[in-house]
Amino acid sequence: MRETLAALADLTRIHFFFVWPLLFCSGLTLAFENYGGFLWALVGRAALIGLLGFEAGLVLNDYIDREYDRRDVDGSLTRYWRPFGERPIPAGKISPRAAFAVFLALAVPAAVLAATLPAPHNLYVLGIMGYSYAVEWFYQTKKRHQTLPVAQVVGRTDLALFPVAGYLVYGSPDATALLCFLFFYPWALAHLAVNDIADIENDRARGMATIPVLYGMRGAARWVLGFSAVHGVIALVFGLALGPVALAGFAAGIILLGVANYLVFAGAAMRALPLVHATLIIYAVAIIAAAVL
Repeated sequence: MRETLAALADLTRIHFFFVWPLLFCSGLTLAFENYGGFLWALVGRAALIGLLGFEAGLVLNDYIDREYDRRDVDGSLTRYWRPFGERPIPAGKISPRAAFAVFLALAVPAAVLAATLPAPHNLYVLGIMGYSYAVEWFYQTKKRHQTLPVAQVVGRTDLALFPVAGYLVYGSPDATALLCFLFFYPWALAHLAVNDIADIENDRARGMATIPVLYGMRGAARWVLGFSAVHGVIALVFGLALGPVALAGFAAGIILLGVANYLVFAGAAMRALPLVHATLIIYAVAIIAAAVL
């Protein structure tokens, strides 16, 4: 039983569980601010949709890549992402069929909760959920055979749409939703490259055409810097639209992202990755605080 629970914890990256409902509900809080009203019941439902829906995507990631993950030669990133330090499917701790069942056990309740939202909000959220799972499949399979970073450019739209889906639980597609997407999208592309730089040896062994494999470590570092800069510009625009509290939070995140960029260029991507992830939490808290205060 203990081994099974540990394998499930690794499969779902359970130690990051609090981030997904926080990020999802940051979008919802923004919608409350724009459209008026507040419902604790809706916050609870949205938190569950965000938690279950994102966790399902992480499990789907492992299921799709199960054969390629057997080729790993460096466990550094695995130990960071997995609380017990293993990829449970290649390790034989969870069968592919069981992993897919876990995906369904997470995704179906999330979809049912989303479906119970009032129309058209249910359609918005379900549409993004379906798109995101399809894009995850595309991303994981496309990056095995590409000469341009199509998988990355398309694939990371799912992460950028995640807080937008939270917004659409209560709000409508509008300028704020667009700004929210544009704010998180370059961050997602920068984060992806930091993660791939840290995982370069495994990606080479797997034959994955990731950013550092395509452009080299220096080129990948420039990718991180370029999208961090774009993100910084949009953070200024978004922060000015949301007010001084959000602007201060975004500024703190950008400073932290700057330190992460320094570490990436210094060849310390594994040290940079937690800082990049910390910015995501700071952004979510800043958006919520801006709406509440």
